[in-house]
Amino acid sequence: MEYKKRIIDDLLEMRLEAFGATLIVGPKGCGKTTSAKQKAKSFVEFQDEEQRENLLAVASTSPSHLLSGEKPRLFDEWQDAPKLWGAIRKSIDDLGQNGLYILTGSSSKEVYTAHTGTLRISRLIMYPMSLFESGESNGTVSLSELFDNPEKFDGCKCDLSIDDLIFAICRGGWPKSLYNPTTRAKLEVAKDLFRQTYNVDISNIDTIQRNPQWAQAIIRSYARNICTLAETKTILSDVKANYDISDSAYYAYINALNKLFIIDDINAWSPAIRSKTAIRAAKKRNFIDPSIAVAALGLSPKYFNTDFKTLGFLFESLCIRDLKIYSSAFDAYMSYYHDRYGLEADGVLHLNDGRYALIEFKLGSAEIEKGANNLIRIENLIKEYNTKESQCPIRLPDLKLVITGTQYGYKRDDGVFVIPIGCLKN
Repeated sequence: MEYKKRIIDDLLEMRLEAFGATLIVGPKGCGKTTSAKQKAKSFVEFQDEEQRENLLAVASTSPSHLLSGEKPRLFDEWQDAPKLWGAIRKSIDDLGQNGLYILTGSSSKEVYTAHTGTLRISRLIMYPMSLFESGESNGTVSLSELFDNPEKFDGCKCDLSIDDLIFAICRGGWPKSLYNPTTRAKLEVAKDLFRQTYNVDISNIDTIQRNPQWAQAIIRSYARNICTLAETKTILSDVKANYDISDSAYYAYINALNKLFIIDDINAWSPAIRSKTAIRAAKKRNFIDPSIAVAALGLSPKYFNTDFKTLGFLFESLCIRDLKIYSSAFDAYMSYYHDRYGLEADGVLHLNDGRYALIEFKLGSAEIEKGANNLIRIENLIKEYNTKESQCPIRLPDLKLVITGTQYGYKRDDGVFVIPIGCLKN
């Protein structure tokens, strides 16, 4: 099976140059082990049933014996042998070298270690596949190039139809789904992840037995509110309509879903352009992959032939996932802007050098004008603020983007770039 190159590959290479070991974390089934094996020169797999009992016995009594081997040495499912953490930490100190070890494992089991591994074992988050990694985006527009040389952009054309996008949203970025032979088999992967999450992983993560029905109801309520600013009380009351769950239990379930990398909320951007009371500060509800929401709602691609409103929220989730993956190559983070006067930007992408992009996600062409106007209004608001507060001006946006599910990309006369999600790459 041919390996599909991932954006995390170069990030892992950088971490191995900088630290003694790298721990790759992320949701189940996103490809952590497969990517790690591309860099590892030797490995130990604790899930190998023929060797498992012997390996665990050695790891329990003399974990340092497992460290011998060509470096970098990969330990897959390392959480089954937690004493390895201390042995690896000591080995890094003793050898004084970088790029010695890679650790991967299931996100469904949390391990408590005596030492944090700070400055020795780096933690690298891996997402499911973006459209470019899965081969569905043609990658004709580089996000980093757009920041560096926006004047060079001369338009683009997307190869994806709306039906292609709907299928990609429902299937998700799970590597296993790409290699399944039929359409229904491809769609089954996200459904199984959803079932495993509320039936098994929600309890295994910290060995606290939890109610699968409560977990299922919470995920479904989250799915109904995906990419909205729904308050906790809204989701909680939705769940309480059918189940007698306490507030404290609800928060414990949410915490577990965060540890499992199922929930992936977006924080608010709160610049000083308006009073704090005017800017919405709640988190935008989201999953690490939109397919989880589709599976939780029990929907199929055909459903979205008539429900474009729900599809719009799921499209936004897909775009946020891909932008997070693409921008991880240059250490960026995503937020959103929304004030009580109705002014909003669905996304704000912040680079570590201070540059940022204001972004609106619009599935169809009919909403492009509205999205562009929102971005222009925010920029004008910042300009107005800067004329009054010249001592502490706010940087103007370096890019204004409307990311769409349409076919053609172009730059508008007002400076807003219209870019199909099926043209983007890192």
